[in-house]
Amino acid sequence: MNMNIKRHGLRLLATLVFAALSASPLTYAAEGDVVEPLMIQEQGSFAVGGTVIQSPGTFDTANPASGGQTLHGDHARVFYQVPVNARKLPLVMWHGFGQFSKTWETTADGREGYQNIFLRRGFATYLIDQPRRGAAGRGTVGGTVSAMPDEQRWFNTFRVGVWPEYFPGVQFSRSKDALEQYFRAMTPDTGPIDVKVTSDAVSALFEKIGPGILVTHSHSGGMGWLAAMKNPRIRAIVSYEPGSGFVFPEGEVPPAMASSAGALEPVAIPQSEFMKLTKIPIIIYYGDFIPKEPMANPGQDGWRVRLAMAKLWAGTINRHGGDAKGVHLPETGVHGNTHFPFSDLNNVQVAELMSEFLAEKHLD
Repeated sequence: MNMNIKRHGLRLLATLVFAALSASPLTYAAEGDVVEPLMIQEQGSFAVGGTVIQSPGTFDTANPASGGQTLHGDHARVFYQVPVNARKLPLVMWHGFGQFSKTWETTADGREGYQNIFLRRGFATYLIDQPRRGAAGRGTVGGTVSAMPDEQRWFNTFRVGVWPEYFPGVQFSRSKDALEQYFRAMTPDTGPIDVKVTSDAVSALFEKIGPGILVTHSHSGGMGWLAAMKNPRIRAIVSYEPGSGFVFPEGEVPPAMASSAGALEPVAIPQSEFMKLTKIPIIIYYGDFIPKEPMANPGQDGWRVRLAMAKLWAGTINRHGGDAKGVHLPETGVHGNTHFPFSDLNNVQVAELMSEFLAEKHLD
């Protein structure tokens, strides 16, 4: 794989063994499972993108609070791993709202997440913390971190169930420990979300590492379209439950879609920009428990209009000669998925669908 970067991390050829941990209350592997060693050739981390601001004046060593000082911020933080005999194109994984790179790592109930699943399938993985989130919290614009309790809202919005009940058949562990880990994987923004800042940082990442495949989730879905329009090194997009930022050519913008979660507004862009999205294969996946008719529960109803908008969006891409596909997992016989199909109990099955897409498009 062409890795046009200076390696920032430890070079190693090591065996990482992920075995069942009997002392843990979480389920790491089914009894009797043999987890094969995972061979990593190289791993590391770095910051990419961002900007520098400077305060007026001249820095005075005797006065640490004096002016003339700089602040490096608005970068993304990236952790990467390259397996032995890696495939040509890496996977760049971008988290959703209220999340950070943890979303692709070990699942809430202790199983392997997409990071390890696809490392085992021979793909290098790059996990992003977007600007002003997680390990990339240093921003050039200040913000307020709220301590308002809100986890029951997210339990509903992420379609685990309707608090405090789980949906029947939901692909989520009923373990109290799993729910504890799930809630503790959320993290706040340290400053306002700026789609230009975030998409610029992700575009800069592809400039650094070369061609690859972008994997987005939820809020990063719309920002992923922007990054792909900025950088042709993004060779394909796999998007899990995009929630906003559906871009349409000027003159072809559908009306806003109303739901009990609020209206979903599409975004108009010049056709010349939109056409860039027709040059790459794109696939979108949505999980289960999305109503077909309007309902009072905003946690579910908001996804009804997002699924509908995604279908319109894919249709518009294809009408302009592109290659986009929307997949509603229950319609393919895959049931019980939440807003996080890639970390649900059936995430290996969901990963297999992604692998089939990559193979079909000759991206593996």
